[in-house]
Amino acid sequence: MHRRRRTALLLTAAIAAAAPVLTACGSDSHPGAAAVVGGQRITVAQLENRVNEVRTAQRAAVANDAQYKQAVAQTGSLTRDTLHNMVLDRVLHRAAQDNGVSVTPKEIQQMRSGLEQQVGGSKALETAWLQQYGVAPERLDDNLRLQLEAQKLAQTLGTDTSKPAFWGALAKASKELHVDLNPRYGAWDVQKSSRVDAKTPWVREVTTAASQGTA
Repeated sequence: MHRRRRTALLLTAAIAAAAPVLTACGSDSHPGAAAVVGGQRITVAQLENRVNEVRTAQRAAVANDAQYKQAVAQTGSLTRDTLHNMVLDRVLHRAAQDNGVSVTPKEIQQMRSGLEQQVGGSKALETAWLQQYGVAPERLDDNLRLQLEAQKLAQTLGTDTSKPAFWGALAKASKELHVDLNPRYGAWDVQKSSRVDAKTPWVREVTTAASQGTA
C-alpha cells in the first residue's frame, strides 16, 4: 500500500514541488482553450466539465449543504489542480510512449481490485480518491492508469517517481509537447512538469477579493 500511496501522491507532489520557472504563454492565439498540449486543445468547457464532475460527486457524498460547503472550501484550488492533472496526464503519457511503456486494461483492473480489497470495496476506494485527490468516481480508472504509467516508467528508467531521472523524462516530454497554459490558470514549469501561478500580483488580488466575496 505504501508504494501505491506514494505514486498516488504523484500529482499533488508535483504541485507542491513547483518552482517559479515559467514557460512563455501564447494562449491568446487559442481562444476558448485552458491549455494546448502537443497542439491539442484542452478547452475551458472540458476543464469546467471535469470540475463539475468532482463537485457533483462531493455533493452526493455528504449529507447536507453545510458539509458540501466545507468540502468546497477545502478544495478551493480545484480548477487549477484539475487542469494541472489533465496536462500532466498527457505529459506522462508522452514520456511513457517515448520510453516504450504501456498499460493494459487488465493491469488497471488488477490495481483497482487490490486497492478495493485494502480499503473495503469499490465505493470506499472511490470516496478515498475523491476526498484525497479530487478525482471523480468516473475518472478513477483513468487516474489509476496514470499511476501505473508513472510506476512502470520509473522502473524502466531504473529509478522511482521521486528521483531526478523520472522528472527529467517528464521535462523532456513537456518540452516536446510545447505545453501552453491560458495565463488565467498560471503557466507550465517545464523542468518540474507542473502548473505554477504566474507572477501577476493584480491577478492574485482580484482572485483573493473574489474568494472573499463568495465565502
